[in-house]
Amino acid sequence: MEKLIVDYTAVAFNTGGRKGHVRTDDGKIDIEVSMPKEIGGDGEKTNPEQLFAAAYASCFGGALGAVAKKTSLRDSEIKALVHLGHYGPDSYGLEVDIEVKIPHAESLEEAQKLVEAAHQVCPYSKATKGSMVVRVKAVE
Repeated sequence: MEKLIVDYTAVAFNTGGRKGHVRTDDGKIDIEVSMPKEIGGDGEKTNPEQLFAAAYASCFGGALGAVAKKTSLRDSEIKALVHLGHYGPDSYGLEVDIEVKIPHAESLEEAQKLVEAAHQVCPYSKATKGSMVVRVKAVE
């Protein structure tokens, strides 16, 4: 694997785990987090899966912009669904579905090619490759 030349480092701090507080070193994020109701939490605040979904969707959108040279991305939307589940009583995991609308693509097939190309260059997709299931799909 090639050596990463670091251009930027994000720094976040957590206290209290899934029922705690998260903040970034620059103060741009400073929020309480809670567990989703579906896994025993109160669901009152944002949770790590929502933050991951927001980050992945944003990163994927940037990657799409990098590969869509001749296709307008106006009105496009990236939807990231982060699924938290379990394999057994004490073994949890994540899977992700990325659904991408590209209204100005010539066809759904062209949109799918762009989505697959973005998946190859997206840093989040690269980071999760081989460690979790990530499905990418162009949708109408």
